[in-house]
Amino acid sequence: MNRFALLATPLLALTLAACTTTSNTPVVVQAPVVATPVISTPLIATPAQTTQQALLTTSVANGFVDPAALSVMTSRDSAEANSAQFYALQFGRPGAPRQWAGDKGTTGTVSVGPYVRVNNLDCRDFTHTVKAGGKDYVRKGTACREQNGNWTVEQGAA
Repeated sequence: MNRFALLATPLLALTLAACTTTSNTPVVVQAPVVATPVISTPLIATPAQTTQQALLTTSVANGFVDPAALSVMTSRDSAEANSAQFYALQFGRPGAPRQWAGDKGTTGTVSVGPYVRVNNLDCRDFTHTVKAGGKDYVRKGTACREQNGNWTVEQGAA
């Protein structure tokens, strides 16, 4: 007998013996599991995303405008006032008013003071004047920028 037959016969017998079972349960062969690497990116907002989110959540209805003026302002007036208020607080130069115009002659100006650091927050005094229906509505206060970028009016500001 040749050498190949001498080696192949016992190997074939061992291989077949390993496949037999004594019970009636079928032998299940599973395909190998291949792990797919997951590349995760941190969920840290860019400065532009933080600014955009803060613009959307800073609202003149939260103390930046006299409540009596809010009752006569349209949604467009409020949107223009929100934008002016936010950009004045965020980027405005002290004493340089930012103007806005809404519907039917409603206008306004926002003036801010210099940045002041209070309890690890950037704060600024502001004056927001709304002219609607021939009447001036003035709101003065102090707003502070929270860690998430939102500007909020400090309690007690009038």
